[in-house]
Amino acid sequence: MEDEIASMGAVIGASLAGVKSMTATSGPGFSLMQENLGYACIAEVPCVVVNVMRGGPSTGLPTNPSQGDVMQARWGTHGDHPIIVLAVSTVLDCFEITVQAFNLSEIYRVPVIILSDETVAHTRETVTLPSLDGIQVIDRVSPTMPSEWYIPYEGNSRGVPTMAAFGEGYRCHVTGLIHDEHGFPTQGSDEIGEFISRLHRKITQGFHEIQMTRAFMTADAEVAVIAYGSVTRSARQAVREAREQGIKAGLMQLITLFPFPRRSVESLLNQCRAVLVPEMNMGQISREVKRVNQSPCRVKKYNRIDGGVIAPDEISRELEKM
Repeated sequence: MEDEIASMGAVIGASLAGVKSMTATSGPGFSLMQENLGYACIAEVPCVVVNVMRGGPSTGLPTNPSQGDVMQARWGTHGDHPIIVLAVSTVLDCFEITVQAFNLSEIYRVPVIILSDETVAHTRETVTLPSLDGIQVIDRVSPTMPSEWYIPYEGNSRGVPTMAAFGEGYRCHVTGLIHDEHGFPTQGSDEIGEFISRLHRKITQGFHEIQMTRAFMTADAEVAVIAYGSVTRSARQAVREAREQGIKAGLMQLITLFPFPRRSVESLLNQCRAVLVPEMNMGQISREVKRVNQSPCRVKKYNRIDGGVIAPDEISRELEKM
């Protein structure tokens, strides 16, 4: 397409026509996608968007890494909407987590954002891909009732309506306005309240499979690092070095950034006396960690905003101080 605005529109149209669809961009293009992302949220159109973060705002630092788009991924488009945001840290993650992103998108009829960063995007490494038979691919639930019975946005126990593809004989009105269960715009407060509540309910009911983290040496950890994206790789090396020095360190990698995996993070905070959150921004996820911290655990942030990566020795020094 000629730009990211049109690209997002094409992705929405392709998904409505019944196929899995995605697009990828970096920060400035991601900004252009926000209005149509709101359209996808309210029309419950499953799709995947990759944002390779770099320094900004504006066109920023085109070849330098950053993690400055975290909150934009969650709140960039208008309205009080739910969305799923995942983060990748390795080349293998880019494969495996993208598959998971498509599955979650299809299960919950919601856009899924994958946050990468320049370091991950330009990494070249050998990986072993699973066999096709070992990859779980989940498709959206299609209607089975006669076409005249089909109600395109009808609620159910899961909060996720069945989804017919255009051209299959089912009538569906798609709009960017808040709509009733037939898809037509509404100003009725009861219908509006039920609609917005259902959008949030379908995600909260799926926390158990949406919120993903990975633990590394956390079983007996007294201090820990919470990281995501390329910083995870530096943190893993730093934790290994800390262990060699007798420091009981551990690492929690956040795969899901939003909905924020509060239960897993709280468990680690309750276990440790101090936690370090290194980020290539001013502290967008460290604020979330501090928000859910109800324990005596001290949460310390470490930030780089100069377009440089956070190296293992930087994290090692912070762990030694802690």
